[in-house]
Amino acid sequence: MDKKNTLKIVKIGGNVIDNPQALTSFLTVFSSIKGPKILVHGGGKSATALAKKTGLEVQMVDGRRITDAATLELITMVYAGKINKTMVAQLQALDCNALGFTGADANTITSVKRPVSTLDYGFVGDVKNVETSTLELLLNHGISPVFCALTHNQNGQLLNTNADTIASELAIAFASQFEVELYYCFEKNGVLKDVNDDSSVIEKITASSYKELLHAQVIYAGMLPKLNNCFHALEHQVSKVCIGKPEMLLDSEAIFTTLTIQ
Repeated sequence: MDKKNTLKIVKIGGNVIDNPQALTSFLTVFSSIKGPKILVHGGGKSATALAKKTGLEVQMVDGRRITDAATLELITMVYAGKINKTMVAQLQALDCNALGFTGADANTITSVKRPVSTLDYGFVGDVKNVETSTLELLLNHGISPVFCALTHNQNGQLLNTNADTIASELAIAFASQFEVELYYCFEKNGVLKDVNDDSSVIEKITASSYKELLHAQVIYAGMLPKLNNCFHALEHQVSKVCIGKPEMLLDSEAIFTTLTIQ
């Protein structure tokens, strides 16, 4: 496919997924994006809520979920089932032809279980390979893949995998075929100087200014993995990475954070 074609990969997370009105608004925006596009979603808060209802203990370390066998069963139901299929159905209602995916489907994303060092995360996967051929075929036929946060190890085992990482790795895998733009959408206006002030958006972060922000402890812990994924993508030929509210996808006047190497 022509390198000049733009592919937009959009990751949605945070409170948007758990707010039906906000989710409908986002999906309306996503469906109106012209050209090839891929959606990646999380769903951790919904999984946590269901775990509490069923009496399943939720173990989190530094914002990462410890995934034992029972937790994996639950998040598979929530991520690949309820959330993914609800989104696909809503996109169909918006005339966006979508197809739900885990990394196991069409062998698109393979991972290895995260090695045990000081902590055993359980059934958590670190992405090793993204196979783009089936996805490219779908994109060429106007179908938008919708990925949940599950991959597989090619030995029959599903693995819980960070959705921000999945979005970044998909973007990198397609960078040789497309001009890839990667968008991380959530309920904030972007990366904030003051986490309590939604207007304090840092509109541009370069690799060097990122180091300065880290040194000044302006970037909070919860944002660190997301920003690391952003710069990982930029270092591997992804042309554009942005963080902010879904409005940034269509509104040229919207204020959000753009990340660049220089």
